[in-house]
Amino acid sequence: MGTNIVFIGLGNMGLPMAQNLVRAGHAVTGFDLLPASVRQFADGGGLVSDDQAAAIQAADIVITMLPASRHVLGAYLGDAGILAQARPGTLLIDCSTISTEAARQVARAAQEKGMPMLDAPVSGGTAGATNGTLTFMVGGEASALAAARPYLEVMGKAIFHAGGAGCGQTVKICNNMLLGILMIGTSEAIRLGVANGLDPQVVSDVMAKSSGRNWTLEVYNPCPGVAENVPASRGYTGGFGVDLMLKDLGLAVESALASGASVPLGALSRNLYSLHSKAGAGALDFSSIYQMLGKE
Repeated sequence: MGTNIVFIGLGNMGLPMAQNLVRAGHAVTGFDLLPASVRQFADGGGLVSDDQAAAIQAADIVITMLPASRHVLGAYLGDAGILAQARPGTLLIDCSTISTEAARQVARAAQEKGMPMLDAPVSGGTAGATNGTLTFMVGGEASALAAARPYLEVMGKAIFHAGGAGCGQTVKICNNMLLGILMIGTSEAIRLGVANGLDPQVVSDVMAKSSGRNWTLEVYNPCPGVAENVPASRGYTGGFGVDLMLKDLGLAVESALASGASVPLGALSRNLYSLHSKAGAGALDFSSIYQMLGKE
């Protein structure tokens, strides 16, 4: 049996990531607040336990994939947190997308406990998580990344060392701000074509071979029926939620305010996703912004 891993957070991204580690031969014990997610993990060969503290104490590696900064801080810090339960030397990898400062706060606390820690947020969506083709943006010590690399390579195809603690989160915030902007722009362009009588498939095909080419257009098309195996073609379910994109855009705006950077399109995108969420679309995939921009 391979390395003993605890994986906390078996959501749309975390579950397939953990399953890939299981398929690679590692002993992976999974935890999630939703019993259905844990059962699905167990059905795929993952290990489950009622005693998270004991599992963490026995782990060589702890990986977390949680929704927001407050969840990560709550999971790692405090008397019942991961840092209080894990053995010194345990490798900690947080794949959540959180604020740079929160990542640095946890990393400092981990260092004091003698535990190497990486912030390693990902890009590539649920398809990338399932196929093991994610991009990891890593912050932390080079030695910790060297130890983590064999496991990250099971879950992803590209691993970038962005710098010290928190730098992975900074890069991820930049990436997801651009992703949100691109999704809105792609949706607007397709909507404009449709409003003028064009077939959205034709509009998409032409732009995909032209200067408007981008990932949201080619891989994650927001118009229903244009592409298979994307959230838009299954009622905008099973993807990256509107509320998660809203959270990431909020992190981008906060980072810009703190650093004095100018992000007018990022701020506008955040406002549009906020309106979309307040209209009841928070749980839908973020490509559902296409729906907000017009009606067929």
